[in-house]
Amino acid sequence: MKHILIIEDDIAIAELERDYLEINGFKIDIAVDGDEGLKLASSKDFDLILLDLMLPGKNGFELCREIRTKTEIPILMVTAKKESIDKIRGLGLGADDYIVKPFDPAELVARVNAHLSRYERLTSSDKPMSQEEIIVGKLRILPKAWRVYVGDKEIKLTTKEFELLLFLATNPNIVFTKENLFSRIWGMNAMGDVATVIVHINRLREKIEGDSGEPRYIETIWGAGYRFKI
Repeated sequence: MKHILIIEDDIAIAELERDYLEINGFKIDIAVDGDEGLKLASSKDFDLILLDLMLPGKNGFELCREIRTKTEIPILMVTAKKESIDKIRGLGLGADDYIVKPFDPAELVARVNAHLSRYERLTSSDKPMSQEEIIVGKLRILPKAWRVYVGDKEIKLTTKEFELLLFLATNPNIVFTKENLFSRIWGMNAMGDVATVIVHINRLREKIEGDSGEPRYIETIWGAGYRFKI
C-alpha cells in the first residue's frame, strides 16, 4: 500500500484529500503545519507528498526545499495561489507538479497515480534500459544508475528533471513541443500548465550547461519546442 503525506492546515481540505485517497487504496498521514510536516517527512518513508504552500510555521516553499534535499519522491503542490510566479517558484524548488484549489478530487487522485506510477517505473531496479550510458560532449547519463555527470562532477537532479533529460537524450535531434513533453513526462493530457515544462528545462540547463544562456545540449526551437542536440 502506497503511503502519502498530506501537509495542509485546512482540516476540511486535508480530510477531503485523505478520504478520496483512502477510497483508492492509499495509506494517509496528515500534518497541519510546516514544522510537523517536516518532522513526519524526515521520520517516515512516504511514496508521495501533497504539499500546501500557505502553512503556519515553515511555509510550503521552505518545506519543499528542505524535503527535496532528503528525498526524490514526488512532491505535488496543492495551492490556492493562481499566480504563475508562485507555481514557477514551487517547481523551481523541486516540486514535481501542482494543482490549484478548488480542485476535482478525481483529478487529484489521477495526478497522484500518474506520479507514483512514473516514479516507480523510473526507479525500478529491473526496469529495462536500452543503453548503459549516454555520452554527449562532457555530459554523461547513466540510465540504470540514475546518475548524471558533467565531466567528473555528478549533477543532482530531481526525478522529473532526470526523466525529462533522459527522454530528450534518447530521442536526439527531434523537436518536442511543451505540450508533448508535458504529456509524455507527466503522463497527463490537459492536466496542468506547460509552465511546468519550461521551469524544468530551465533548471536542467542551469545544472548541465556551461552557459544556460547559450545551451549546448537542450536547444529552444522558437515557435516549436525543444530538442536535444547531437
